[in-house]
Amino acid sequence: MIKVAMIGCGKLGLPTAELMAEHYDVIGYDLETDPRAKIPMKTSIAEAMLGRDLIFVAVPTAHEPEYGGEKPIAELPVRDFDYDIIKNVLKTISLYATDNQLIVLISTVLPGTIRQQLRPLLTKGRFIYNPYVAAMGSIKQDMANPECLIIGTEDGDLSPDAITIVDFYRPICGNKCPINIGTWDEAEAIKVFYNTYISAKISIVNMIQDVAERNGNINVDVVTDALISATQRITSAKYLTAGMGDAGPCHPRDNIALRYLSERLDLGYDLFHAIMVSRESQAENLAKRLVGIAKERQLPVVIHGKTYKPHIPYTHGSYSLLVGHFVATAGVTVFYVDPLTDDALAETIPAVYLMAHNAAVSYSGTHRSGTPVEFYCPIPAGSVILDPWRTISAHPGCEVIHYGNTRAKH
Repeated sequence: MIKVAMIGCGKLGLPTAELMAEHYDVIGYDLETDPRAKIPMKTSIAEAMLGRDLIFVAVPTAHEPEYGGEKPIAELPVRDFDYDIIKNVLKTISLYATDNQLIVLISTVLPGTIRQQLRPLLTKGRFIYNPYVAAMGSIKQDMANPECLIIGTEDGDLSPDAITIVDFYRPICGNKCPINIGTWDEAEAIKVFYNTYISAKISIVNMIQDVAERNGNINVDVVTDALISATQRITSAKYLTAGMGDAGPCHPRDNIALRYLSERLDLGYDLFHAIMVSRESQAENLAKRLVGIAKERQLPVVIHGKTYKPHIPYTHGSYSLLVGHFVATAGVTVFYVDPLTDDALAETIPAVYLMAHNAAVSYSGTHRSGTPVEFYCPIPAGSVILDPWRTISAHPGCEVIHYGNTRAKH
């Protein structure tokens, strides 16, 4: 049986390692051990590597906290990812690696980083770049049913090590996905542009929502349903439901990193700046609608869902916080309700409730796709519910507004 070590058992590494452990002998290492881990955890990288065939590395490539996306970031100075953690881990791995061990990097990096900065740090062991396209909340499902398998080698050939990785994943995902093998640089580009393509898609579909709000007589879902049906040129229905903007620990920061790459390569344009500006302008437009209702009714604003996604306990890159930032800047009191962040109202009060979280939309197509609308708190009569997903038809004693549908009747 192949023996595997997962160095970095956090948000991505741990669920991935646990899925691998259903087929292989897997152990892990992380600076902070999750007490819920379902794999054995070692106390050092050296101990975790001992006798292992494959060494996976899934450590973060963070930006500074202010680049998360919970507040405006489009006008901040452009920056690359921070590779210090990866570099330190690879240097440590190099101390203990043998040439019989295959080191597999998962972490997101910009094109050119492996060739220029990371691979030279490994003086022993063999190397593959293998970034994942998986979403928080459905990592195991996405790994078992991947859209694509990305494998980067030095020259882009199907090397023996690349074949080893392809064969490694067969018990996990079978032959259900296309295999994309390229140079390290091509694999880096596939991963980061995958994320930023989603950002662009969400920005465009939420632009339609803005048009519906400003123009009137438009239900955004009628427009996007038509686009979804245009399967010859619009690739899929994914991310074609207008609602809250792009969020999370990956997509906003990936656009910032690609702004840095555009500048470094002197491309002469910066599409990613426009994506970030549109993301923030759309959040401000939504906040203005909330503020207008709140001032007219003399009510506070309550944002239903503070984390960036239902059922995920992370606020990094939260679009709810970005909208809340603009609401507070306009001088309106804003509260959050979210059981995963321990945010609750001291008392049940009429308010303008933004239904930021909707698990049925966020997890469409996953094992959680049937999750109904879940209310985190009682919503009393006299409240206004602003639903950016347009799935709540009515609520006792409340006015429900479908944001993005400005037809006379919903």
